[in-house]
Amino acid sequence: MDIRYSCNQRDFKRYTTEETRNEFLIENLYVANEVVAVYSHVDRMVTLGCMPTTEEVSIDKGIDVWANFGTSYFLERREIGIFNIGGAGTIKADDETFHMNYKDCLYITQGTKKVSFASDDAEHPAKFYMVSAPAHCAYKTTYLPIDKAVKRPLGAMETSNKRTINQFIHPDVLPTCQLSMGMTALEPGSVWNTMPSHTHERRMEIYMYFEIPENNVVFHMMGEGKETRHIVMQNEQAVISPSWSIHSGAGTSNYTFIWAMGGENQAFDDMDNIPTTELR
Repeated sequence: MDIRYSCNQRDFKRYTTEETRNEFLIENLYVANEVVAVYSHVDRMVTLGCMPTTEEVSIDKGIDVWANFGTSYFLERREIGIFNIGGAGTIKADDETFHMNYKDCLYITQGTKKVSFASDDAEHPAKFYMVSAPAHCAYKTTYLPIDKAVKRPLGAMETSNKRTINQFIHPDVLPTCQLSMGMTALEPGSVWNTMPSHTHERRMEIYMYFEIPENNVVFHMMGEGKETRHIVMQNEQAVISPSWSIHSGAGTSNYTFIWAMGGENQAFDDMDNIPTTELR
């Protein structure tokens, strides 16, 4: 497991491009029959990827659960949200089995002892993208297909940010301890996300960009609003955003991204907005 320690905004001002990427960018999430995991000390969130091909893969494959979490199994004191961004596949959570199509989501509650992943077709494998947050009580494991998401259209073509926010793991959909997750899809001709920029001091956020067309990228912007930096991101990469950082982006094409938040509250609109003309 890759462990990332917290970076504060004062030290971040001195980071090089390489240091910025090493600290915040998550690459190579999907390796055949493996679980890739990145543990961030920012609100103790874990980002994971699993691409099962020829075998059923357990969520703790390659993870020393006791050494990393001090628990006997991965979700003993955690909850997790999972999206499938690949071919059709299956997730087993204790005694329940869920068939996952493209862009479907599954919330698995704290206290679930066994979780495993499989693909319907090894030639077109599922790609399970996951974010896990600490949890103090159990709710209900819930399957959330894309057509059941709460949809919030935003933006306009005139400002190149016409998009739909799909809320999946969200207080308007189901109760969780602290984890919130959803998916934002930009329409053709739109490239900007999360503008005007904002921070939320009470929560961190993780973005995972996908559906970026070949030979295109997203310029993900981060840092304090008065002193921004950027990370050039490619398809199916994720980025960690601490509470003090903006998390906006512009692509060379339209794209989709999955957002995940954890922290003090689940109020989606609890944001400290920054006027675009004040960014530096």
